Amino acid sequence: MSPVPTLSLAAVPHGSLAAAPHGFLSPTGVEIAFLLVGLVTFGAALITVTTRQLVHAALWLVVALGGLAVEYLLLTAEFIAWVQVLIYVGSVVVLLLFGLMLTRAPIGRSPDADSGNRWVALAVAIAAAVALVWVVTDAFRTTWIDLTGPAAGTTRVTGASLFRYWVLPFEALSVLLLAALVGAIVLSRKAKADADADADAGDEPAARTPAPAPAQKDGAR
Repeated sequence: MSPVPTLSLAAVPHGSLAAAPHGFLSPTGVEIAFLLVGLVTFGAALITVTTRQLVHAALWLVVALGGLAVEYLLLTAEFIAWVQVLIYVGSVVVLLLFGLMLTRAPIGRSPDADSGNRWVALAVAIAAAVALVWVVTDAFRTTWIDLTGPAAGTTRVTGASLFRYWVLPFEALSVLLLAALVGAIVLSRKAKADADADADAGDEPAARTPAPAPAQKDGAR
């Protein structure tokens, strides 16, 4: 019976140790930055859905979407990061602010921003988060991104993947944004019509009230 060969660390070349992949207990600087930015993004998203001030919710949404753009940059997907900034931060948030102005939403704290179904919403959110994490982890468990290599999110690769596999969700999102804009316009017109009707109803009693008779002078008596 031959002895089992053993390999000591002194026999391993120094370059092989340097080229060894990092694990969870020895993260790189990029991985630490990714985790910190992810925590900030999660906190901003949590404040977005819990605050009672609609304008503050829109501004915290800017922080959350900007954090996602930084995450894309750390994953060497520069094109997706700039699309995130230009479209979502620069367009969608502005559309939300215009919607708030068109619907005459309150600027300060709004009691309508809270709901009695918060616990149901929390349960649904937790269930959706667990399902999403499980699906993503199961699908990309053995997939690793080389953060030190060339950028993987180029325009050619992203366009080929988007218009080959994600055309239907892309078009559904555009229809959703169009429906939100049309809904904001309809709500603003309805609010204006109700305000005009209330103003006309308030003017009618004043118009029907007869004017008081002028007082007679003492000389006329």
